[in-house]
Parts: sequence; structure tokens; C-alpha cells
Amino acid sequence: MIEPAPKFQTLLDWLGYLECLHPRTIEMGLERVKRVGSSLDLDPAFPIITVGGTNGKGSTCAMMEAILSSAGYAVGCYTSPHLLRYNERVRINRREAGDEQLCDAFQTVEAARIASGESLTYFEFGTLAAMQLFSRAGVDVAILEVGLGGRLDAVNIFDAHCAVLTSIDLDHMDYLGDTREKIGWEKAGIFRRGKAAICSEPDIPASIGRYASSIEADLLHIGEHFGYSADASQWSFWGPGGRRHALPHPALRGDHQLRNASACLAALDSLRHILPVTMGDIRRSLLEVNWPGRFQVLAGRPATVLDVAHNPAAAEALAGNLARMGSYRTTYAVFAMLKDKDIAGVGRALLERVDVWLTADIHAPRGASADEVAEALAAAGIKEAGKTMLAFSDPAAAYAYACEQAGGNDRICVFGSFHTVADVLRYRERPGVHGGFQSDG
Repeated sequence: MIEPAPKFQTLLDWLGYLECLHPRTIEMGLERVKRVGSSLDLDPAFPIITVGGTNGKGSTCAMMEAILSSAGYAVGCYTSPHLLRYNERVRINRREAGDEQLCDAFQTVEAARIASGESLTYFEFGTLAAMQLFSRAGVDVAILEVGLGGRLDAVNIFDAHCAVLTSIDLDHMDYLGDTREKIGWEKAGIFRRGKAAICSEPDIPASIGRYASSIEADLLHIGEHFGYSADASQWSFWGPGGRRHALPHPALRGDHQLRNASACLAALDSLRHILPVTMGDIRRSLLEVNWPGRFQVLAGRPATVLDVAHNPAAAEALAGNLARMGSYRTTYAVFAMLKDKDIAGVGRALLERVDVWLTADIHAPRGASADEVAEALAAAGIKEAGKTMLAFSDPAAAYAYACEQAGGNDRICVFGSFHTVADVLRYRERPGVHGGFQSDG
């Protein structure tokens, strides 16, 4: 006899249930989620854009979502992880799915899961629920961000009309392999035969080209099939659909965002026959796009930067962006990471940009302690460089200390994990917290 699906009244209850549903947080493979997906009869009639890569996935999704929405399309967008609310992961027409919608979709997926006798991870369950909501809403297009890798990620049970790879670097090596060639091959698994495969990684691993060729995907590589040029005030793009000039720089900060924007425009060029957009849509959306936690500079003084950078490549991009911000007397780093990440590598990338390191515990599965982070920083040469290090119980406590110490000519940079940035954002939302000295003019 099949047990009845549980019914929870709140989204919080459902999320607590999903966290305990599978013995492992991550389990690579598609067979389980495919079987449950089949029983849900999820056969999307709308085109799908799948976005993978080591860094830049979320920003690329946000730009694509903004442009397609501006063009009048009903857009479903599924991204992960979230910062403050699970609802951030599932958006329809640029609005977060409501608690009631998510609970209803979870109920439907759970009934199908029980009927099929399968176990699903938190991410797999959420992926099916998102697609259930997109199908119910009758979206015109869905944008799906890969959670981990590509070939064996849950979003890959759905065929992409266009696949995007933003960057290829060393991360999640326990699951994807210990070289860029192996990681590239895993990420290229989102490509489909005869469909556009956009790659905005300049130093493309050969494995990506071999995989694309083996399945006869239409590989478009930055610098060869599309690209951009820029000056301080504007930029130009060239790609499959021709040239676009006098484009505004994206509202998302950082030079690397032009690469992400180029990947976005190349993808839209490849779909221009079914999802045409105008120059007005592109210009307006680049100026308005918002994606919290990606080199996000908060208003007021001291200057405060939030960045979810959690691997050396992202940290190098953050270091470059900090260098271009100008001169500050002292830079305080609120720094906490997961223990399975390259903490020392991230520290080395930012060694020259930080004066005071405030390490903190992350109270989450796989979270490193402040002492573990400090040990990794010591191995990276922080002490030899004459830097100060202090340990705190959590990122909020470290941030509160930074706000007490920093003056108007100083800078606070919060980075290392989504958990790190989220903890500081929650702290700033508390009554009476203003995030340090505020400019009165």
C-alpha cells in the first residue's frame, strides 16, 4: 500500500522536510529525478535556456530574465542557492513564487515521488516543483540555472533549446574532477544536438569542443563567434545576429559582467527566430538588472561590498573590482566559507586588497569554523604579510565589529559564501541597525 503524501501548512515546514528527505545533500545522477518527473508528465511546451558554469551563472540568468521580460514574454526563472528566502529561487514574470504556490507544487511532487518509490535531494525536489509551477503558469520561456556540474544535474532532464557555459574553473572537484578538462566535459553535458551551445570562457578546455562535436551541437565561443569591445561609457557586441553598438554598461558591477552580458546576448541571438528582442529591450534591461550579492555596493559610508565569491576565480574577479573602486584607508574583510572549498586559494587572491581579516563560523552543513578559516589564511601567508586576523562566532558579529571600527574613509567587504552574505543581510534588517557611519550629505 502506498503511503499518503504528507501535508504541511507552511513553506518552512516543507523545507525542513525536504532537508531530511534524502540521506545526502548532493547525489549525482538523473535516473531518480527522471522517473519522478515522468510520473508528473512534465513535458514543457516552452523553450528552455539552461545556464551552467563555475561563476557568473546567476548574473547571466538575471540579465536574460530582464531582457526577455522587457520584450513582453512570460518568463520562468529558476536559480540557486537563495540568499534570504527560498522563494527567490523560483520567479515567474520577475516575481518570486508565493509560499502557497510553492507548498502546492511541493505537495504535487511529493505525491509523485511516493508513487514512484524514489528518493530525491532537496535540489532535485525543488527543480521539479519549479517546472511544475512554470508549466501551470504557461510561461513563454524558462531559464534554468544548473546547480552543480551539468551532465548529472537535475535541470538536465529537460532539453535545452540553448545552453550557456559562463566560465570553467576548479570548484566542486570531489564531484566533477580535478582538472579543467574533466570539469569542462561535465559542464558541457547540458548541450543538445543541433542546438546552440554558448561558451563565454575565453580559455576553453578542449573537452568542451570535443563533446560539442560528438553530439553535433552548434558551439559558439567568445572571441571566435561572438564578442565585445568596451570603453568607460559604453560597449559594443557582435554575434550571430550582427552588431549592437552604444550599449550601456550593465547595472551589475564588475568588468566580468560584460562577458556575462555577451553570453546572454549570444544566447538570445541564437533564439532570435522564436524569441525576438529589440535594442530598446536590451538597453533598458542592462540599466535596470539587479542581482544581490554579486559585487553589490551598499549605499552610505563606510563603503560596504557584498560578494558571494567562494572559489579562487571568483575571488580574483572580486580583487580586481576592489582595486578599481579607488583608495581606502583600511579594508575590513568579513570572511567565512564552507570547509570543502579552497579557503587558502580565496585568501591568496585577496591578500593585497584586505588589511584586517575578520573570520567567522558558518552554522550550516559543511560550514568551516572561524579557527579553520584562520588556519587556511595562515597557510596562504596572511601573517607573513603583516595582516591582522580576528575570529567571531558568525558573520553578523564580524560585520558588527567592522562597523564599529571602520570610519568614513574605510571599506568593509563581506564574502566567501552565500551563507556569509545572507547572515550580514539579515543582520542589517534588524531594527536599529544602520550598517555603520552613514553619510549625511
